[in-house]
Amino acid sequence: MPQNKAQCTEQQKIVPRNVMREQDVVLPVHNKTQSSVRITWYRGNTIKNDQIIAFLTVNSFYNIRGPADGPVSINKDGSLVLRKVTMNDTGIYTIVIQHPDTRIQIGLRQLNVYEPVRMPILLASNTTFTENKGAVVLTCYTDELTLQWLFNGLQLQLTERMKLSEDHRNLTIDPVKREDAGNYQCEVFNPISSLASVPIELDVKSE
Repeated sequence: MPQNKAQCTEQQKIVPRNVMREQDVVLPVHNKTQSSVRITWYRGNTIKNDQIIAFLTVNSFYNIRGPADGPVSINKDGSLVLRKVTMNDTGIYTIVIQHPDTRIQIGLRQLNVYEPVRMPILLASNTTFTENKGAVVLTCYTDELTLQWLFNGLQLQLTERMKLSEDHRNLTIDPVKREDAGNYQCEVFNPISSLASVPIELDVKSE
């Protein structure tokens, strides 16, 4: 955006937002004053005219919004509305607020759209053991990148007999002891949702 010598540009910090797919999302205006005469939203970290997706122009004679409805619209307060967001809506949104004194505020909004996680599947190489006479491998089947292991509903505290694979999807206990008896689950999550697998119970008998 061209600037003359009288213009003063204020850059705001980026504001992240994590949402679930198919949600309606409102990206708010921060530090807006009554003196603002135009609010413009751009898709991406840019202020190019061909990336304008919504605008609001206000003066003593008229109030123009574009668009006022549809999948993308702008409210009367200048906030941006995105309806039923998809993964393609993930990214940076730039807001430019222009004031009568030629002062310009530029803000960035980071929108992260996520699919709800799917329940992982947990399998065990065996579920019945005699203490100190066997090992078990628990495998968590999931496409999610982040997971943790649960033991009796709480986060598993690893011991020296427990090893996780590099991707954390395989848990090996060798040898299996009495204190390892109980329910195991793997839990997957992303910033907006989480799900745990159906528990698998290990039964450990004394030697």
